[in-house]
Amino acid sequence: MLRSLSIRNVVLIDKLDLDFESGLSVLTGETGAGKSILLDSLGLVLGKRAETSLIRSGEEKLSVSAIFDVKPDNITLQNMLKENDIDVEDELVVKRTLDRSGKGKIFVNDQLVSAKILKEIGALLVEVHGQFDNQGLLNPANHRSILDSWGVYPELLNKTANAWNEYHKAKQNLARAENDLIKAKSEEENLRHWVKELESVSPRKGEETELISRRQTFMHAEKIIESLNHAYQALNQEPDITSALRHSQSAIERANRYVDGKYDNILATLDRALIEICEAQDSIETASKEINLDASEQESIDTRLFLLKDLSRKHGVGIDDLEDKLFEFKQQLNSIELGEDHLKDLRKTEQEKRLLYLDAASALHMARIESANKLDNKIMQELPPLKMEKARFVTIVEKNQESSWGELGFDNVSFTVSTNPNSPQGPLAKIASGGELSRFMLALKVNLLQSSMVETMIFDEVDAGIGGATAQAVGERLARLGSDIQVLVVTHSPQVASQGKQHYRVEKNTIDNVTTTTVCSLSLPERQEEIARMLSGSVITKEARAAAEALITR
Repeated sequence: MLRSLSIRNVVLIDKLDLDFESGLSVLTGETGAGKSILLDSLGLVLGKRAETSLIRSGEEKLSVSAIFDVKPDNITLQNMLKENDIDVEDELVVKRTLDRSGKGKIFVNDQLVSAKILKEIGALLVEVHGQFDNQGLLNPANHRSILDSWGVYPELLNKTANAWNEYHKAKQNLARAENDLIKAKSEEENLRHWVKELESVSPRKGEETELISRRQTFMHAEKIIESLNHAYQALNQEPDITSALRHSQSAIERANRYVDGKYDNILATLDRALIEICEAQDSIETASKEINLDASEQESIDTRLFLLKDLSRKHGVGIDDLEDKLFEFKQQLNSIELGEDHLKDLRKTEQEKRLLYLDAASALHMARIESANKLDNKIMQELPPLKMEKARFVTIVEKNQESSWGELGFDNVSFTVSTNPNSPQGPLAKIASGGELSRFMLALKVNLLQSSMVETMIFDEVDAGIGGATAQAVGERLARLGSDIQVLVVTHSPQVASQGKQHYRVEKNTIDNVTTTTVCSLSLPERQEEIARMLSGSVITKEARAAAEALITR
């Protein structure tokens, strides 16, 4: 709910501070007094576009601040504020500034935000309805969600959404499998060739490293043999090291007899050394014999490496991954053979999910039709007092083509009207005139109040083009709205103004060639005088005052 509004240097307003209460508040004043300036100022703190033309003449900067009471059960608003790191308890303070250079700042509870975010927040705080409003109720894209909110069948909506998600998932799985099978079949001949080719080669992990190592050995075979021979000869040349070790063992054994085996550890060390030397000699001899100087063997290794590298480039993988690639190709061939059975299972699942979705969407469809009939009856009951007894309001619920089905079901919902007997139903915004449109909007709002998240509604000249009993009926319905939420109405109708819980008069005064718009809250006598002015014009008669008193006390 809008609690207060402070305006500085906006067009004709230099300084203005207003406090608001719950219920119906009316703003009146002569044409050109500046009521639109007040709405423009409020629009700034609701995220409307800010233009430098709004800055008061002679000033460099404008500012508008508003304080809103926020209920904790407005979950959508609370979540949006949380997403934007805006702390809030029960109060929201919005401040917006703009200077002559076009630069401005927006603060929400001292948090700097963008105009886009402010607009989103503002849409959850206040609804503004003008005579030629083309958003909200007049936008057919919103009609389904409006009917759903009014109808209150969340279980059906959730069931339909879940069924759609399952059906959509099943459709995607089937489409993906069909595409994979088509692709696999188109490559079946290639796959069989690649499998045969790779199987004939039998690649294995680590083979590249092994072949490169063998190749290196062949390339340096002569040097390796020469080095091994030198090592072998070094161990076996006279006096050879094994003979030296044995002589050393004999000497230690003789000494050991005199010390009761004290040198056994030395003998053990010499034994180990002798064993290691003998093993080294045998290993060198074996290694030397293993060196292959056959040129054909080296050629075979080069051919193998070339073949593996060629297959690696062909399939875009490393040589060590060729074995895995062979397995992958075999799996693809296997999927082709099993693909039709798999598709049959997926088609069955898709059909089952489709039927579940159709059942849920059909139940939702029937609930919408029932709610639409109830809404139509309620709207029709509102029209005669608004002098629209010949008009007909019909909510059309029709099934969309399958391409437009979704988690909200398969329905398209549209609000239609006809304003004369036997005339065809048509879109609300196109069939109704300005005055009729305003009254249709009011009738809708009275009945759709429960589906609205906002706590404040503003009607700008909703009474345009009507008067008398019709204006009285409009005022009564605005007052009815005001019993549940805060309603602000800019009006030229005394019948509407008389229904206000609060009454503000907008005036324009010129002093020393400086024109200023002011807004003041009226007491009961002042209200009567203002309504009398609205009834009789510039010259207020006793009859007008009496009529004004009668309107207020009615």
